[in-house]
Amino acid sequence: MEHFFAALTGYLIGSIPFGLVLTRAAGLGDVRNIGSGNIGATNVLRTGRKGLAAATLMLDLGKGLAAVLLVRHFWPEAVAWAALAAVVGHCFPVWLKFKGGKGVATNAGVAFGLAWPIGLAYALVWLGVLGLTRISSLAGMSAVLAAVIMASLGGWPEFLPVLLAIAALVIWLHRENLKRLREGTEPRLGGQK
Repeated sequence: MEHFFAALTGYLIGSIPFGLVLTRAAGLGDVRNIGSGNIGATNVLRTGRKGLAAATLMLDLGKGLAAVLLVRHFWPEAVAWAALAAVVGHCFPVWLKFKGGKGVATNAGVAFGLAWPIGLAYALVWLGVLGLTRISSLAGMSAVLAAVIMASLGGWPEFLPVLLAIAALVIWLHRENLKRLREGTEPRLGGQK
């Protein structure tokens, strides 16, 4: 039952669609009708509102962190279930007919919640690749792999299965981005689509 409640808690927190809530509150309509159709910060940025995109990023990160920390307080043995469920909740929110974001920011919060060095590795790789390439999808996929490597090398083998599962999910959700990366047509932040 602990695992069930941990997963349910993680899923419900992770499924809060902050990108949609913020863009609607700002009078910009449904963010799913522009760009990639996702609810994450990168697509919110396509509205031209950098402040809203930053707020979406921080709130999506925060819900991943909150899910892990809350479950760690009540059911510490089931924290991995909450971590996975928070990312799944963001990607497949029940409130939006299971069509959400790609989980990168939420997984950043999860990584920090599991162990701060894993989160730090995630953030450094994410920001570093984004700064060098200006390609959001490449930065996100690199970051999820960095979390797996840090957990493996840094002495957190108990988190490897969940981080591998999350990495597989995030990369699978970026399959169209991977195709565009191979073709050289993936858009860069600040560039033309």
